Amino acid sequence: MEKARPLWASPLQFVFACISYAVGLGNVWRFPYLCQLYGGGSFLVPYLIMLVVEGMPLLYLELAVGQRMRQGSIGAWRAISPYLSGVGIASVVVSFFLSMYYNVINAWAFWYLFHSFQDPLPWSVCPLNANSTGYDQECEQASSTKYFWYRKTLNISPSIQESGSLQWEPALCLTLAWLVVYLCILRGTASTGKVVYFTASLPYCVLIIYLIRGLTLHGATNGLVYMFTPKMEQLANPKAWINAATQIFFSLGLGFGSLIAFASYNEPSSNCQKHAVIVSLINSFTSIFASVVTFSIYGFKATFNYESCLNKVILLLTNSFDLEDGFLTASNLEQVKGYLAATYPGRYSEVLPHIKNCSLEAELDTAVQGTGLAFIVYTEAIKNMEVSQLWSVLYFFMLLMLGIGSMLGNTAAILTPLTDSKVVSSRLPKEAISGLLCLISCAIGMVFTMEAGNYWFDIFNDYAATLSLLLIVLVETVAVCYVYGLRRFESDLQATTGRTLNWYWKIMWAGVSPLLIVSLLFFYLSDYILTGTLQYQAWDASQGQLVTKDYPAYALAAIGLLVAASTMCIPLVALGTFVLRRLQRGDTAPVA
Repeated sequence: MEKARPLWASPLQFVFACISYAVGLGNVWRFPYLCQLYGGGSFLVPYLIMLVVEGMPLLYLELAVGQRMRQGSIGAWRAISPYLSGVGIASVVVSFFLSMYYNVINAWAFWYLFHSFQDPLPWSVCPLNANSTGYDQECEQASSTKYFWYRKTLNISPSIQESGSLQWEPALCLTLAWLVVYLCILRGTASTGKVVYFTASLPYCVLIIYLIRGLTLHGATNGLVYMFTPKMEQLANPKAWINAATQIFFSLGLGFGSLIAFASYNEPSSNCQKHAVIVSLINSFTSIFASVVTFSIYGFKATFNYESCLNKVILLLTNSFDLEDGFLTASNLEQVKGYLAATYPGRYSEVLPHIKNCSLEAELDTAVQGTGLAFIVYTEAIKNMEVSQLWSVLYFFMLLMLGIGSMLGNTAAILTPLTDSKVVSSRLPKEAISGLLCLISCAIGMVFTMEAGNYWFDIFNDYAATLSLLLIVLVETVAVCYVYGLRRFESDLQATTGRTLNWYWKIMWAGVSPLLIVSLLFFYLSDYILTGTLQYQAWDASQGQLVTKDYPAYALAAIGLLVAASTMCIPLVALGTFVLRRLQRGDTAPVA
């Protein structure tokens, strides 16, 4: 059976597959947000510490388990103990939930990519209203980029209760995204192994091009200074450490079963310890590198908005007080405002409500993550660049490469246990199993293309994996160290790879990493309890902004089911195995 198992063409191909999977959208749109939120350069301290005590050890553990057991997540954990089959099933369930909604991001990236060839870019200007007498009111209340995202792309409903109809354009883009994924996974490692060279390397090419362009933009240095100026007081903030640990955990893709699946196609003698270190370091380097690019763009956008605000104030005061053109400048604005307030108090008090408070620091402090950063903040900056179509095409092409690379790992986590199963693989060829997975995921994913689809996307994004993955990885580490036995696992690795485990890996696996995961679990559970009623951000078209609303009862029930569907696999399968074994023991017991 081992000889018949497909293998990667080379160790380099395996490393590229892991990098393509681990380096994803979170590196581009989550890490810069956390840097911005928790003190810029000072956030790197907890981040790098968590990489050493959590990221590397847990990544090595999963790669070692996959390579040693030579099976997908379900078979690998069953081999360690029959009672642990539920851990593999839980990983497959979480990966299936992820596959349902994650590819929607690729659909949005396709949508923006297709619109990037228009001149001007469709999100750079507001459309005219029905009478063609002015601009659309919703767009004027918000901005052209927000309007294109919420109205043209999502056509979002006012609340989750108003489901609305299926949006055919996003639905077609989602179908295209799934077709691309299917073509990439069609022949297993043979096709995936070739694709990962592109999905892993091309985003770096785009990031380098963007870095060169970003550093030449007016105001880029403002963003970089903001990023690299450490706010050391944030090191005393426990949330900075918790978010650093969470970012490392989720950006490496631990617990989904993808890393176990990829490693199962390795030669048993491969140096997975070296691979774990390489992948985790490249992943973290990418996050920091992407932040430098992002903050140069941030600086350009913030400076552009700040200077536009100043110009509006200067124009207002020049017209209101009949000042000479060119007299009022950014350098003397505050001084002249004080003079006008003292000399013409009556007239100045009339104008005062219309004077905006312009602040570069406030612009830089506006922290945005996720789809808001990718599809609103970046597009806001891109529309003000020269040759904006080119930069837009490059940016959304990079997002597609990152998204598809992560999807390859995600689908492998589901397909490997299925193709390993004799029950499934004896009845269906690999191509049919892959096709069914893509078809089912695409059909269910159509929910996210409805008018209320973005609200359901947020539910899946926030609750489908967080607690489940922490519990899965906790059970994984405990299982290897205390069920299978750390010494036994060490001797297995030494026999297959010829390398001994040093004290660092043993201490991390047996004590530090599990305690860290327990701490994270405790934090998330207490945070959910203290939060009270769960809320979401709904789009108010009349105000042109997001408003906070409470989730309805059925949405809360869906959240509960999402969390329970994966986490309950672990105890239920263990209990079922125990009962079956007792029944079998009873059947085979000798008759007195």
